[in-house]
Amino acid sequence: MEPFLISTGVVALAEMGDKTQLLAFMLAARFRRPLPIVWGILAATLLNHACAGAVGAWLTSVIGPGVLRWVLGLSFLAMAAWVLVPDKLDEDEAEVGRKGRGGVFLTTVVAFFLAEMGDKTQIATVALAAKFAAFWPVVAGTTLGMMLANVPAVYLGGSVAHRLPIRLIHGIVAVIFAALGVATLLGVGERWGF
Repeated sequence: MEPFLISTGVVALAEMGDKTQLLAFMLAARFRRPLPIVWGILAATLLNHACAGAVGAWLTSVIGPGVLRWVLGLSFLAMAAWVLVPDKLDEDEAEVGRKGRGGVFLTTVVAFFLAEMGDKTQIATVALAAKFAAFWPVVAGTTLGMMLANVPAVYLGGSVAHRLPIRLIHGIVAVIFAALGVATLLGVGERWGF
């Protein structure tokens, strides 16, 4: 249960102000059809995070535990720094959302899948899946975290976005990632299997 809860919390917080959340705002404003957008976000996230979780699981099979501990610990510390860098929507991702070819659902799936490639939450999913060696709980948790952050963005749009303390939220996420990194480097939790 711990991998699921940590994955959910970390990704939900990390997603605040992230480019995919900005994309959710843009798609909601463009199409004004929240349900196909939400389903598109879910489909894209499941596919993207399942691939990321598979990479994390694969890493645990090819890298020894000592090296993996250092790679993951340093990755979590890098994520702590990266989450403090403000995100903006890339032109290519915004363009996919503006074109709208293929309907609202397909446009959302393509736009979100592309926006998540190499994004903080995708890298976090790889690292969490490798750390916890729990593919399904991590993928389910990171997907739920994405939905918790993006569904309100779709339904509430920009009306609440400016009210969220994004810098504070990113600071909290950075502390969580840093704590995960330090704990991983120190080997905390290894005797319990994570």
